[in-house]
Amino acid sequence: MQPTDYLLGRKIFEIFATYWPQNAEMWPGINYGTKYVMSKTIKKTDWKNTVFIESLADVKKLKNSEGSDIQVWGSGKLIQLLLKNDLVDELRLQIHPLTLGTGKKLFDDGTIPAAFTLTESLRTPRGVIITNYKRAGEVKTGTVGA
Repeated sequence: MQPTDYLLGRKIFEIFATYWPQNAEMWPGINYGTKYVMSKTIKKTDWKNTVFIESLADVKKLKNSEGSDIQVWGSGKLIQLLLKNDLVDELRLQIHPLTLGTGKKLFDDGTIPAAFTLTESLRTPRGVIITNYKRAGEVKTGTVGA
């Protein structure tokens, strides 16, 4: 298993911090990876390996630094900020066969057009589609399937 660090928004961090420190056997490595938390209101925690950051400039420094891959879990507003600023190299998406009405958008106004290539996909017995896309440069228009 490759080491991974995490970039989390404040809300998902608060949820994770109440659960994962005591239940890490279900997610090996969650307590060992560095958790970078984008927050202007929280400044400290007892959860080890947590670093608080405040700005997009801090995220850009992380992206350009050496080290482990950085994954974002949940954190819809944070993902939209990263997409708007061309800071996403890979998307791991799960598509569930249900509709819930209104909800949060993953791709909102301001998302920069970018091409991604499917590198992995899986369909579960219950119809959930799990996909992994890597960044593939500029958007090319044309015919579907060509």
